[in-house]
Amino acid sequence: MASVAEQNAIVTTVKAWPERIKSFYNDVRTEMRKVTAPTWKEVQATTTVVIITVFIFAVYFAIIDYFIQQGVSWLFHYFKVQG
Repeated sequence: MASVAEQNAIVTTVKAWPERIKSFYNDVRTEMRKVTAPTWKEVQATTTVVIITVFIFAVYFAIIDYFIQQGVSWLFHYFKVQG
């Protein structure tokens, strides 16, 4: 069983919920008023940057993958000939 002090703390916490929810809701509304949608030019610019970046990473990883594949193939061939 919980002591009287613990029960009072629980009751106080439960009673504070509506005020905390109201405060949170007001904070969310205040922050949402600061949010703006990007312009069409901003959307195009960021999309272009993303596409170029993805292409660069794709080329980079393709090159790295090729060299790793060649290295592993060489190792398998080397040990196959030796064994």
